[in-house]
Formats: sequence, structure tokens, C-alpha cells
Amino acid sequence: MSGPTGYRKIAEGRYRETVGLNWNEMTEGLVIEHRPGRTLTDADNVLMTTLGGNDAPIHTDEHYSRHTEWGRTLVCSSITLHIIGGMTVRSTSGLTIANLGFDEVRCTHPVFIGDTLYAQTEILERRHSRSRPTAGLVTCRTTGHNQDEAIVMTFNRTFLVPLDTDAVRDRTHY
Repeated sequence: MSGPTGYRKIAEGRYRETVGLNWNEMTEGLVIEHRPGRTLTDADNVLMTTLGGNDAPIHTDEHYSRHTEWGRTLVCSSITLHIIGGMTVRSTSGLTIANLGFDEVRCTHPVFIGDTLYAQTEILERRHSRSRPTAGLVTCRTTGHNQDEAIVMTFNRTFLVPLDTDAVRDRTHY
């Protein structure tokens, strides 16, 4: 038996969870549905707007927000980006060397406290790095949606990953 899926054998009868796909697994056209979903709380919104310094009343003042077209507090789009992007890391870029950029970020539907977000990522392109012979660049498109399947955000992301994931895992105990 080769062991459970998603785990790496490190000794007889002992397995370690894997983080990040191998370079060879990140093929163009691969689509990954990320789980678990993430329900946004008031604490998420307060903490992250405070950390980011965005104290716009639409994100921080329930009384104000009730009198807007939304009728309730709107979650800041940078929080949405952070949470949806974070949901993808374990499988796509868990062992990344560097995040190289976000492109074409689109906020397509409002997000509110109490919404549950889900994400999926499609690998668009990958190539060997010209400047780092032991690394590759991966570009993917992530789509975030809420519990009602409304798409709330889309973006492309490019990151640098090691070509020999097993060597990194051996060296770092991952």
C-alpha cells in the first residue's frame, strides 16, 4: 500500500500531511476546489479593517451601514481577497518561494458578515524560471463564491515554486 492520499511516507507506519502540489501535478487546466469554506464573522471584519487602517463606516459602523443601499455592514474587499487567496495556499503555493503578483482582481458581488466563502483555482500556465534553474512560475485564476454560488471575486496570481518539491520537503521536514 502506498499510503493515504495527501500524505507522504516518512517512516514505516508514519505519514506527514503534504502542503503544496508538486511541480508535475500543477498542469495547465487543472482545477482545484478548495475546502473548507470560510464563514466571515464580525470579528474578522473588525480585526482586519483595523489592521489595514480602513475605517470607512460602510465596513465599521453598523448604524451607518443600515442606511446604505446594502442595509448592513459590507466586508472590505481586501479582506475578501485575503481570505479567498489564503484558501488556495495549502494546495497551490504551500511551498512557494515567492508570490510574484496579483492581476485582474475583480470584486463582482458584495460580501457581508455571515457569508461563507469558497474558492476554486485553475492553473492557467506554468514555465521554468529563466533566472532560477531550480524553480518554476505558475499562473492561476482563482474564483471565489459565496454560499449561494454568487461569484464574489476573481483574480489571477503568479508565484514561484521549487521544481523539486521533495527536496524542499526533506530539507524543511514538510
